[in-house]
Amino acid sequence: MLAEFGLALPQDLAAVPRAATVRVRSAEELRRALRQARTCAVRLDGSALDRVLGVDRERGRAEIQAAARWASLAEHPALAHPGLAAFGAEPGAAPTVGESVNVNGAGPDGAPVSRHIAAITLVTPDGELRRADRQSNADLFRLAVGGQGVFGVLYSVTLDLASLAASAAAARAPVRLALGDDSAAAGSASAIELLVPPQALDRFLDAVRGIAAERRVALRRVSVRRTLAEEETRLRWASRDWAAVHIRFGVRGSLGAAVHAAETRRALLAQALDCGGSFPVCDLRDAAREQLEACYPGLGVFLAEKGRLDPCDRLQNPWLRRVRAILREDRCESRWSR
Repeated sequence: MLAEFGLALPQDLAAVPRAATVRVRSAEELRRALRQARTCAVRLDGSALDRVLGVDRERGRAEIQAAARWASLAEHPALAHPGLAAFGAEPGAAPTVGESVNVNGAGPDGAPVSRHIAAITLVTPDGELRRADRQSNADLFRLAVGGQGVFGVLYSVTLDLASLAASAAAARAPVRLALGDDSAAAGSASAIELLVPPQALDRFLDAVRGIAAERRVALRRVSVRRTLAEEETRLRWASRDWAAVHIRFGVRGSLGAAVHAAETRRALLAQALDCGGSFPVCDLRDAAREQLEACYPGLGVFLAEKGRLDPCDRLQNPWLRRVRAILREDRCESRWSR
């Protein structure tokens, strides 16, 4: 599912119809689905948008539909570049081109995928098919790349093949640290990725050991990879060079396992922030409002742009609902505490 389009909720919630699922295979079908969304809620299935639309050998570019998977592109005869498989291969990485663009995921060399994007084509909530790059519709480009999918439904992405090849050639595998116990890999587990200044990494890892011991959780895997800064996108997680620390730990087989795992993740998040770090904005499971606003001070302006470009709030997704819930819950708590 790529997106959800809905109408303003009536007072009688029981009267809200279930969203119809519409499978789309072309840009025109995307536009028709959005027109349909003006009168009823629609859930889009864009999984069929997975083709290579064209390769411009002279300019070194390829236009690829948003649901194409990085792994399949590596074997595509028109591209024939095995290095593409390195994109989306890391734990937790977005497997498709469109998902990578929506979260501005880090490539194999640690640079966000925005570095490799020449242009995007998306259908905006008003039903318009728009192409955006650094010169044309530049504001939309900066909002949509890394914009968590709230400014439009990606139809295609035009990638710079030389840039992709250079990223793959400079790939740096994550460093696995001897903090975890792979022999205890059976059973349930939870994971979190946190961003830490490289100079604070040793301090943070010491704290991770302490939290694991205090909370009696088994660290199964801890890996670190370098990520690089970018300055192009509006809601950027890569505001500086980070050490991205992926932590996987065991979860108790008990009734309160989910609560215990969430508390452990929140403790790890608080420690990362105490070390001057941050967290990827795509994962909001454990963030409080003050943490979210401290790490992403431009969030208010970003949401204001969402309201300006989609005043009827047609395009929605779980990420947007979670952001609003964090802000709403904290406002309610402050009213009750007075």
